[in-house]
Amino acid sequence: MRIRIKFRKYDVMRFIGHLDIMRYFQKSMRRAGIDIAYSAGFSPHQIMSFAAPLGVGLCSDGEYLDIEANSITTAQDMKNQLNDVMVPGIDIVSLRLLPDQAGNAMASVAAAKYLIEWKDSNHIPESLPEKAAEFMSNKSIIITKQTKKNTLQLDIRPFIYSMEANDSSITLFVNASSSDNVKPVILLDAFYKSFGSVLDPLQIQITRIDTYYNQGTAEMPVFAPLEAAGDEF
Repeated sequence: MRIRIKFRKYDVMRFIGHLDIMRYFQKSMRRAGIDIAYSAGFSPHQIMSFAAPLGVGLCSDGEYLDIEANSITTAQDMKNQLNDVMVPGIDIVSLRLLPDQAGNAMASVAAAKYLIEWKDSNHIPESLPEKAAEFMSNKSIIITKQTKKNTLQLDIRPFIYSMEANDSSITLFVNASSSDNVKPVILLDAFYKSFGSVLDPLQIQITRIDTYYNQGTAEMPVFAPLEAAGDEF
């Protein structure tokens, strides 16, 4: 049985990297008494798959991992078991039972929604909604990406699905797939350059609101949160 677990990551835990989060959840499964399945062979490990890794320093209300379980009780019981052993900064939000045809969490990720807030209101750009609307009116948004071998010029505009701003924050909905992932900091850097300013990453707080998969087609995408792929139990 495959279970999809949704969790929040915030406060001091936002500074813990992805590999350490993986190790943390492996230990938490044992402490919580979850009957998680192990791989076969000489070095068995817990069968566990995370969705898109979250950058260090980012908070999230919509992180996901899939586990293979030998047996289950109820979603509420297992949620309580896990939350009883969680440290401050990690909360289990929900558990869903995945159907056999569902893809794993990592392969399913197609998009993500982010909230951008400023730590100091004095650093919020003036006329933020108007600047965001003008930025999104561009037919192309070119960024420079440095790889190990060369420097690439990429147009990320097709992968920005929406950018909505009020006077104090921005909400982004962008591609988060493995091939066309748009990182919020890179997008914001391009946004600041569009009105002749320079982004200070230390002045912003980024929160991933949720992570989505595509229920539709590539030509006509229909996005839904990853937890929607599973059933309540």
